[in-house]
Amino acid sequence: MGFLTGSHKDSWQPIMTAKTNTHSYWLNWRVLLCSIWILVSVMLSSLLLWKYERLRKPETNGSRETQKETSATLYEDETWRPCLKGIHPAWLMAFRVLAFFSLLVLLIINSIVDGGSIFYYYTQWTFTSITIYFGLGSLLSIHGCYQHHKKATGDKVGNVEGDAEQGIYDSSALPQSSNNLSDQDKSLRASKEVVIRQHAGIWGYTFQIIFQINAGAVMLTDCVFWFIIVPFLTIKDYNLNFLIVIMHSINAVFLIGDTALNCLRFPWFRIGYFCQWTIVYVIFQWMVHACINIWWPYPFLDLSSSYAPLWY
Repeated sequence: MGFLTGSHKDSWQPIMTAKTNTHSYWLNWRVLLCSIWILVSVMLSSLLLWKYERLRKPETNGSRETQKETSATLYEDETWRPCLKGIHPAWLMAFRVLAFFSLLVLLIINSIVDGGSIFYYYTQWTFTSITIYFGLGSLLSIHGCYQHHKKATGDKVGNVEGDAEQGIYDSSALPQSSNNLSDQDKSLRASKEVVIRQHAGIWGYTFQIIFQINAGAVMLTDCVFWFIIVPFLTIKDYNLNFLIVIMHSINAVFLIGDTALNCLRFPWFRIGYFCQWTIVYVIFQWMVHACINIWWPYPFLDLSSSYAPLWY
């Protein structure tokens, strides 16, 4: 295990600059400003999500429900179909299954080596989230491959290729007749047989939201680790072990690979979920430090510094 974890003498914890569970630590202008930044971020992200998420709800016209395509729209097949038609969905499924088990094994090993304290770090929150993403993605891909196989073998009645796959109906493809009434009857019958592209359900939208949370969280954790923390640790003669290095790199590799293969949309307003995910972690840290005198996992979260409002 020494190869994975390194020596305990090399373990590094930030130096505590003040006792965190005292009134003086929390009742000051620095905490007030940081609280305002967090409150504003919560309000703006919530407003952004409320404004655009409600657009994907179906509109009721009499007895029928219609759903216009917006930036919030997600189709069911977008959760499992590759971005290129020449790639079989099984390849994306295999990639997601491989990524899921690789990340799960690493997470289990890290938990065994360092215990439950690893979830004190934002990195492990993100790593757990991306593991869940690939687990859910694997299930959606397996279901999608089953649907694709049924369609390819002709088990599905009314199989329509091309534009029907996109939910587009072309009346010019229907047989024409001089009798207008007959044409209308044929059009009605044909339109009922067309396979309408199905909108994603709750699991599909959950999958997309986790994807966008991870896109921001992985970028944040890896950039902070490699460009801020690692140079600082190098100055302190801290030796990085294999497990730390792999957990701060393989998550980005798998996520970039999945992004290149899948055809998920990336509506920018859902970056609000990433903001709220990060805010939840910060609030969690505040609650822990208000109750327990403990070191901060990341020095820039320390509220005793006069630069804390700038970091936040």
